Amino acid sequence: MGSRPDGSPEPDLEKQVRLAFENLNAILSSAGCTFNDVVDVTVFMVDPEAHLEKAWGVVSEYWGDAPHPTLTGVGVTWLSGFQFEIKVIARLPEAAAHSAA
Repeated sequence: MGSRPDGSPEPDLEKQVRLAFENLNAILSSAGCTFNDVVDVTVFMVDPEAHLEKAWGVVSEYWGDAPHPTLTGVGVTWLSGFQFEIKVIARLPEAAAHSAA
């Protein structure tokens, strides 16, 4: 989520999406991962018809080069004050190293 340090939603959509990716990157980093380790993405967005283009411009700043993980986009009516949420599944680097051995 694009939450501020106090847990409240960032009201500006572009800033909220950026903050969501910064929060995601911090979580991935703490597990020894990067966005390149992400294998599946689910994005939830309030009123995507009105907001997708604006949010997607920010997403491309963080996404990186192809190939990209699979993506499921879900339009929702409520996210408890938020407009955007991203959920990912990532492979752990240790698991990838063990499966290659």
